[in-house]
Amino acid sequence: MKPLARFFALAGLAVALASCQMFTPPDVQENGFQPSDKPITVDNVVANAKLAEMAKAQHPRILATYGGEYSDPKLERMVAKVVGNLTVVSANPTQTYRITILNSPNVNAFALPGGYLYVTRGLLALANDSSELAAVIAHEMGHVTANHGLQRQQLEAEEGLATKVVSDVLGDSPTAKAALIRGKLRLAQFSRNQELQADAIGIKSIGEAGYDPYAAGRFLQSMSAYTDFRSVSGATDASLDFLATHPNTPQRIDLAQRLARNFGPPGVGTRDRDAFLAGIDGLLYGDTPEEGYVRGQTFLHPNLGVSFTVPDGFIIDNTAAAVTATGPGDIAIRFDGVAIDKSVSLIDYIRSGWVAGLEDASVRQETINGNDAATAHATAQGWQFDIAVIRAGGQVYRLLTAAPSASTSLDSVARSVSSSFRTLSPAEKAALKPLHIRVVTVQAGQTMGSLAAQMVGVDRKLDLFRVLNAMSPGASVSAGDKVKIVTDK
Repeated sequence: MKPLARFFALAGLAVALASCQMFTPPDVQENGFQPSDKPITVDNVVANAKLAEMAKAQHPRILATYGGEYSDPKLERMVAKVVGNLTVVSANPTQTYRITILNSPNVNAFALPGGYLYVTRGLLALANDSSELAAVIAHEMGHVTANHGLQRQQLEAEEGLATKVVSDVLGDSPTAKAALIRGKLRLAQFSRNQELQADAIGIKSIGEAGYDPYAAGRFLQSMSAYTDFRSVSGATDASLDFLATHPNTPQRIDLAQRLARNFGPPGVGTRDRDAFLAGIDGLLYGDTPEEGYVRGQTFLHPNLGVSFTVPDGFIIDNTAAAVTATGPGDIAIRFDGVAIDKSVSLIDYIRSGWVAGLEDASVRQETINGNDAATAHATAQGWQFDIAVIRAGGQVYRLLTAAPSASTSLDSVARSVSSSFRTLSPAEKAALKPLHIRVVTVQAGQTMGSLAAQMVGVDRKLDLFRVLNAMSPGASVSAGDKVKIVTDK
C-alpha cells in the first residue's frame, strides 16, 4: 500500500464485498422478500462449518458497506416481478429468491448461494427497462446455479498452497516469480470464464422468460458509458462497482449479442420499459442526507450543519466513512469527524500521537470562520501533510491534506480548503434536499439539451442525461418519449 493510501486508510473498516463473491446465505431476519424455507446449497458448503460461519457474517457487512437497505414498496414489487419471471424458467423453479435493494449510489449486483440476491439503487437508476434488470439478475443467478463461489474458493486455496510451496522452495528467484505470475493468470482466466458462463446462463434465462435477450449487451454498453462518465466526474468508490470484478470488454458485448441471436433478430422479446420506469420514478439518486451532499466543488452536510469547498480541478468522493477529494499533482484531501472530550484542547489533540511525522513547532491555535481550530504540518515517507482540526457545533472535524514532498502546492490548497469550512445556517440546512430520479414525458419542442438543463445538483448535465437514458451523442428525443432526469423535487 502506498504511503498516501496508508495515511488515508480507515482502521477497523470491513472489507468491501467484491461483485459476484458468494457464500452460504446468513441465517438472519430482515425486511424485504421472503427467503426460501429450503435454500438450495451444495452439501459440502452446508457441511463446512467454517465456510458457513464466514457466510453468516457477510450480510451485516454487505449492509454496512452499501448503506443498508433501501425501502420502497413500489420499487420492490417491480423488482420482485422480474425475479419471479426468471424463477419460472430457471433450472430449479421451486427455488425462492430473496432480494435486498441496497441503499447505495454505486452500480452493483451480486448473489449468495441459497437464493440471496443484492442490487443497488445506483444500478436501478442506470438501467432503462425490465429486460436490462432481468439480464443483471439472471447473470447473478447464473453464478449461484453454477456454484462459482465454491469453485473459486477451492482454486484460491490451491493457488495459495502452491504459492507457499514455490516461495519456500524457490525463494525470490526468477523461476519463483514466473510461477507466481502463472498462478495469478490462472485465477484471472478462471474469473473471466466464470463471468462468460454466467453471461450465457443469464441470456438464456431472460430469453426463455420472454425478455429482450439483447438487453445484456445493451446494459454492458451502458456500464461502459457510466465508467467513462465516472472517470471524468469521479463519482463514488469504483471498488464497489459492478465492473470492479466483472470484465467489460467489446468482445464480451459481442459475445452477448451473438448469444442473443439464438432467440431471433433484434426486436424479439419484451423490454417492459413502462413498468420499470414507473417502479424507479422517485428513486433516491446520489448521496443520502445522512452522508451529506456533494454539489460541484462543495460538500454540505445538513445533519451536521457544516460545509467546505475544494479548489477547481479536485473531485470529491463521499462515503459513509469519510469524504475524500483528489486533485492535480497527486494532492489528496480527507475530511472526517472525531470524538474528543470538550476539556481537551485542539492543540493537545494534535500532539496526542495520532499524527505520524508531526513537526511540533508548526502546531498553531487558530480561528476559522468563528470556529476554534488548530493546524499543523507533518512529513512521512515521501509525503507532506497539512492538518486542520476544527471544533464546531459541539463536534470536532479534521481536514487532512497530503501532497508529495516535492510539491509546492500543499499550503495553498490546504489553506483554501480549511478557510472554506463553515457552519450552515438553519435556512441553508432546510434548503438542502436529496436528489431523485424523476421520469418525465417529453413535450413538443423539447430537446436533450433542454431536458438536461432541468436537472439540479449534478455536473455535466447533458453527459449525465445521455448516460442515464442510454443515448448516444447523436440521438434525439421525440414528443411522448419517457426519459429520466435528476431533480430535488
